[in-house]
Amino acid sequence: MSLEEFVSRPLRLGVLTVSDTRTPETDKGGDTIVTLAEAVGHEIVKRAIVKDDYDSIYHMVKEWCDSNMLDAVITTGGTGIALRDVTIEAVNNLIQKEIPGFGELFRYLSFTEDIGTKAVASRAVGGVYNNTLILSLPGSVGAVTLGMEKLILPEIKHLIREITK
Repeated sequence: MSLEEFVSRPLRLGVLTVSDTRTPETDKGGDTIVTLAEAVGHEIVKRAIVKDDYDSIYHMVKEWCDSNMLDAVITTGGTGIALRDVTIEAVNNLIQKEIPGFGELFRYLSFTEDIGTKAVASRAVGGVYNNTLILSLPGSVGAVTLGMEKLILPEIKHLIREITK
C-alpha cells in the first residue's frame, strides 16, 4: 500500500489511558492525544481508561489489536519505574516487532527539550502486534504533547504503511 493511500483516509486510532486515578473528566493525557490526532484528520475509534494492572492493560491492547479495527493503539500512563507502572511489561509481552527508535528518540527529546536528566526514567516504547502499531507514552500532558507532535504525528502514516506492506 502506498503512502498516498494513507493520505486519502484518516487513520483509525485507539487511545488507552492507564491510571488508578484518572476518570473521563480528568484524563488530560488522553484528551491531548485525541485533540492532536483529530486536528490532523485521524479518527478515534476506541478510547478507554484502565487501572495500572498488567492483565487489564494486556487484554485491552490485545483485544483492540485483534479486532482489526485499528491502525494504531496509543497508550498513555504507567510507563515509569514505580511498582504500579506495568504498561511497558504488558505491551512488551504483545509486541512482535519492537521499534527501538521510538523510545530512544522520545527519551532524547525529553532530555533536550523538556525534563532533562529525569528522562532516564522514561520507558516509552513502540512496536507492532498483529499488524497494529502500538506506541506507549508517559501520562503527563507535556510528555504526550512532545511524543505526539515530535514523533507520532510526523511518522505514524509511514510506520503504518511499513507494517501493512
